[in-house]
Amino acid sequence: MKSLLAVNIGSDTPIANGVNLSGAYSDASVLVSSILRNSFAVISVLLVVLLIFGGVNYIISAGSGDPKKSAQAQAIITDALIGFAVVFLAFFIIQIVEVITGMRILNSGI
Repeated sequence: MKSLLAVNIGSDTPIANGVNLSGAYSDASVLVSSILRNSFAVISVLLVVLLIFGGVNYIISAGSGDPKKSAQAQAIITDALIGFAVVFLAFFIIQIVEVITGMRILNSGI
């Protein structure tokens, strides 16, 4: 008997070496979990890069005495920290949804 929530996640969509999407991921929740975990990792690396870039620009602009460049560097740092807060809240909300619904979103093993 087929589940009412069954989703075809790509029995005809090849990934690599003759493996299709549904062969690599048992169901859609495993695929979504994998995408979320990887996106959190990429966003974390991007945050560190933006903070370093903004900090270096801020130090350089302090030496040149140009207030416009200093404001741009501060904006980069502020935007990176706001982005971090958004990603942290998204992760926190996902954790709350996991507890409330009992579903495993980020903890699914592949």
